[in-house]
Amino acid sequence: MNRMIVAGLAGVAVMTTAVAARPTASETERNRAIVTAFAEQFYARRDVKGAFDRFVAPDYIQHNPGIADGRDAAVAALADKFATPGARFDVKRILVDGDLAMIHLHGRTDPASRGGAVADIYRLKDGRIVEHWDVIQPIPATARNPHPMF
Repeated sequence: MNRMIVAGLAGVAVMTTAVAARPTASETERNRAIVTAFAEQFYARRDVKGAFDRFVAPDYIQHNPGIADGRDAAVAALADKFATPGARFDVKRILVDGDLAMIHLHGRTDPASRGGAVADIYRLKDGRIVEHWDVIQPIPATARNPHPMF
């Protein structure tokens, strides 16, 4: 009998922890507003330094192997690419769930190129972007199916 009670209480504890870990609507909406403002300043206006100073924590964790950790390292790596005349970064969708956000975009640093499909994934904490992952897929000249990448 005691084992059944202990097992039942353990199950309730696990379920309570899982429910408590779910993001709240207010957390998601707050982070959606932050990420949307970041996307406008960073991708649309291409204001790399301004966007990173305003929305990204100084000790930003970077998972892209070509960029060092830290806000300043990201700005140094991205500023020239975003300043290239004709560069475009068209946000197609923004998805937010709690402290995680994903921005799906079509990026081109050269207007003559097809560019790439990019999924930038961010983690937020206390209203700031603190971590980043990305997945980049070049847009091919031909496809084996008729579906657009965006």
